[in-house]
Amino acid sequence: MSSGSANEPLPTLQRRLGLPLLVLYGTGITIGAGIYVLIGTVAGHAGVYAPWSFLIAAVVMAFTVASYAELSTRFPVSAGEAAYVKEAFHSRILSILTGLLTIGIGVISSAAVAIGSAGYIGQFIDWPGGLIVVFVVAMLSAVAAWGILESVLLASVFTLMEVGGLLIIILAGLRSDLQIAGAFIQPIPLDAQVLSGIAFASLLAFFAFIGFEDLVNVVEEVKVPHRDLPRAMALTLGVSAILYILVAAIAIIAVPPAELSLSPAPLSLVFNKVAGASPVLISTIAIVATLNTVLAQITMATRVIYGMAGQGDLPAILGKIDRRTKTPLIATGVIAVLVAGLALNVSLERLAESTSLGTLVVFALVNLSLLQLRYRNVPSKERHVSVPLWVPACGLVTSVAMLGTTLFG
Repeated sequence: MSSGSANEPLPTLQRRLGLPLLVLYGTGITIGAGIYVLIGTVAGHAGVYAPWSFLIAAVVMAFTVASYAELSTRFPVSAGEAAYVKEAFHSRILSILTGLLTIGIGVISSAAVAIGSAGYIGQFIDWPGGLIVVFVVAMLSAVAAWGILESVLLASVFTLMEVGGLLIIILAGLRSDLQIAGAFIQPIPLDAQVLSGIAFASLLAFFAFIGFEDLVNVVEEVKVPHRDLPRAMALTLGVSAILYILVAAIAIIAVPPAELSLSPAPLSLVFNKVAGASPVLISTIAIVATLNTVLAQITMATRVIYGMAGQGDLPAILGKIDRRTKTPLIATGVIAVLVAGLALNVSLERLAESTSLGTLVVFALVNLSLLQLRYRNVPSKERHVSVPLWVPACGLVTSVAMLGTTLFG
């Protein structure tokens, strides 16, 4: 009996995800982390130019989306970013640092969105904010541990609800007397303070587009990676950008940016202004949206840990897959503790800024890795998409420029 157990193959991740679930998964992460939580903060810095901040962030993101599309199909493995860097530079240390940074981004962004979720939930239950955060993280970690298909199916249901919430706001804004076009046609003044505010708001808005890259870390659970993953990334960015820019325009026309920035539930306030109705519906959807993102980020971080443990870069026990759930339970528990600890001790804006900065560093490394692989003419055994060389070059330049603007501007 013991011999049979020893010879029994170790459990592995299962390929259960197709294009529809991938798009819903990616869009759900992105939207939940963005407009529902950060519209007030972005408006506080960019003022009436908030829609432009979202547009700038989307353009910066587009180049890197394309680079990820090629790399994720060249090397379809979990812990994708770490694998890309290792293949490009043959540096285990740089690969480990990239992987750890990716895990850190997942943890920090989960903590940020958990705080945003607690702000909306607090409108319905009279619990201390810290208790709400702990409950949210514990509940979603349990779902992540349950199974990848179950997690993504729940995330997909959440996604349909959160997109519906944004469409309700857009339709209400279009039916009102708001001069929405005014948010797009007024020129940006050549004023250092205004430009600085827009630049910093763009960094925060960049956080709102984080999500597509999580898709590469579930690649080992995708049925047809070379076909479905690039399409899912492109669709995720396109849908999110359109919704963000329209909602931001309606928000800053309907509510003074200063007032919007002070609200713990900014889109509920916007809905109340444009529809003259109770914000209960939008607040409920906002809760769903933020929960969706926390769930997806926890799932992503655990998959990176799993991938790094499989490569020998982290202790093997962290990559152990449970035979019943087919998920890395120990890694999930570690991530849950880290997320709750950060959310209880660091502010939302600080967490969002840190997530954006860390992500820009990873994006710069990813684009540089693709340039290096192209320079060395490294072949791939996998079927993969191929992008023009200027795409990763632009991705590298824009990522570094945004980092420089933030750190030294």
